[in-house]
Amino acid sequence: MTNAIDSTNGPPLNPLDPETRLEHQAISNGIDQSAHPQNKTYPEDSAVTKAEKYERHASPNGVEVSPSKRRKLASHPESQSLTRSERVKGVAPIKPEYLIHHPGSRLDRGAAVKDDDDAAERAAHDDAMNDNRSKKRQKSQGQNTNRNFGTSRDEVGLCSSRANHPEFSPGQCQFGDSCKFEHDLRKYLKKWKREDLATFGSICPIWKAKGKCDAGWKCRFLGSHMVERDKDDGRKELVLVEQEIPPADGVAFGFSETSLINEVSTQAKIELAKRKFETPNADRYSEWIEKSGKETEQHIHKDAKWRREQTDNVEGRGEVQDNRARYTEPPFLPSEKRKIYFGRETPALAPLTTQGNLPFRRLCVGLGAQATYSEMAMSLPLIQGQKSEWALLRAHKSEAQPPAYNPKGRIVTEYDNSRDLKFGAQIAANKSWQALKATEILTQLCPHLRVIDLNCGCPIDLVYRQGAGSALLDSQGKLEKILRGMSAVSGEVPITVKIRMGTKDNKPNAIKLTDRLVYGGPEALELGQGSCGVAAITLHGRSRQQRYTKNADWEYIADCAALIKEYNERGDSLSDTVREADVRAQAARGKVYFLGNGDCYSHTDYYTHLEQAEVDSVMIARGALIKPWIFEEIQQGQFIDKSASERLALVEQYVRYGLETWGSDERGIGTTRRFLLEWLSFAYRYVPVGILEHLPPSLQDRPPAWRGRNELETLLGSDNYKDWIKIRYSILIPSQAVCRS
Repeated sequence: MTNAIDSTNGPPLNPLDPETRLEHQAISNGIDQSAHPQNKTYPEDSAVTKAEKYERHASPNGVEVSPSKRRKLASHPESQSLTRSERVKGVAPIKPEYLIHHPGSRLDRGAAVKDDDDAAERAAHDDAMNDNRSKKRQKSQGQNTNRNFGTSRDEVGLCSSRANHPEFSPGQCQFGDSCKFEHDLRKYLKKWKREDLATFGSICPIWKAKGKCDAGWKCRFLGSHMVERDKDDGRKELVLVEQEIPPADGVAFGFSETSLINEVSTQAKIELAKRKFETPNADRYSEWIEKSGKETEQHIHKDAKWRREQTDNVEGRGEVQDNRARYTEPPFLPSEKRKIYFGRETPALAPLTTQGNLPFRRLCVGLGAQATYSEMAMSLPLIQGQKSEWALLRAHKSEAQPPAYNPKGRIVTEYDNSRDLKFGAQIAANKSWQALKATEILTQLCPHLRVIDLNCGCPIDLVYRQGAGSALLDSQGKLEKILRGMSAVSGEVPITVKIRMGTKDNKPNAIKLTDRLVYGGPEALELGQGSCGVAAITLHGRSRQQRYTKNADWEYIADCAALIKEYNERGDSLSDTVREADVRAQAARGKVYFLGNGDCYSHTDYYTHLEQAEVDSVMIARGALIKPWIFEEIQQGQFIDKSASERLALVEQYVRYGLETWGSDERGIGTTRRFLLEWLSFAYRYVPVGILEHLPPSLQDRPPAWRGRNELETLLGSDNYKDWIKIRYSILIPSQAVCRS
């Protein structure tokens, strides 16, 4: 058997026409073509896929077509002549006039990109691991100094004492002559500062919206807010211009608000780093958790005879009270929580690693998202005051607005919509003391939090091996104690949890875990504590082992929803009156909300899950990354066929939000470029509904090669990373740094 691509002599043979050879495009712009993860060909790729990847990326690997795939195609000859009435599972049903190749010729186009979602989720954690490894190897292996990898910083930066001051009135530099930054403003502007950008009409979007640019002289749109004025002594002075901006002008330009919330002071981070920030409640409760654990180990797990006696003895409450006296009481009772609400009108944007940054959340809120979450923050770095971790907790004021509320006749007791907000924080921890400390610190330093959510579903290996994320699904007693402790120290902020079906495909345990969380485990019932106090549970309908392969199991989600519904309707009557929990220990008394998560890609999916699975709401993740206006579709109850220009306007809006968040200097623009490309790596997967034969679209479908209704739509749908860079170039001109080559 010969390889499908024979590269032994010159260019490989064309798998579609063996009499010709493939000619690939020349590498241009100094971009490394092999850098893109989709360049590699896989055994599952069809011949067209291999040919197209070689033409685009020049990276054949001589892998022959999978025999099983050939047998599959041979057994389905009708796939070569699809009609408008047929729909093939796993293939986006694109109208024939928009197909580049014959229908059925690229049925396996998506096989090479199915792991992209896993890679994207663990990217930030892999980067951190690689950074640590590279530092260890730096001295032993050396570096290639002949290569210029580019940078998002000026070659010589401007001293911060000059950054926002007039030329002749600089601030005082504490380092004096030993300062490594430039003090001569004109020299910096002429020699070191990179040229201004020509996008947005060469006008700084931050200055236009706020009347002042925080980047000062470092701004890449400096020409729009800088003038040279004549002094009385005949000298010419460079000064920064400020202006009064009416609020309506800022809104018209795309900024409803310009300030951020949950910004933690530098002093607080320093105190955390020096271990001077006190968390008395978390410390006391952590000690009690350890002590009560030893007591329950002694009285319950080791004394089997005593356990049998207690099981048989159901006479009177007084006997049970004597048994409870065996245990040490908690050091304090949890505070009553602020009520939250989830309903049909409150679709939630899921916590998204890397892509769930502030500009993207802000974009989704503007499109109708009613609940947002920070990116997953690790508890230990938060406790240690690391800037990078605390940056994840920043939010925009639009996320502090109350969510939609329209219960339609249902009375939600004690819920005050005016006190509610949209933004919640998500943390991960592998030890109870870490989760408790992080929770208490968050409630003290971040006043605008709807909830604090514990991540128990992250499948990333680095997180799992540490015992956090989805590893807690197999330690249900430990998880229950963590959530109970978080509820005790969180003040009025409710505690929620996000879980998966389990860690193994064939061993789901989410129903058992849900039962334990809402009713309390055996140890908690023995102590008279009852529920652990969670206000909401979100279930992702996949296991850790499954990651993002296959479809989410909404039937299993429905089974868990039925359990929660039973608890909400008959919780009091179902409780064991003999071992009834102390009412004072129930911080989150009342309804426990249940959200489903997985494969929601349209308003049809959303409302189908609400009706069939009977969940309170649906949390949307990848569907929002690919199609942020899914929240608009849910509000309007119909498909929205966004034009290419409308989609590009959303990209431009994201860039504006990114500049406001990260700054308009070289470093801020570099950060905006990076996260824009991260988002475009998902957004290209959107196939316009106007060119589909069948609706609704499926998140798991992968399209054959297609072209859009115009050139811009084709560009936005390209899976070639160079096209994503073109889109970025159209909004942000590239820096002068030499690209990696």
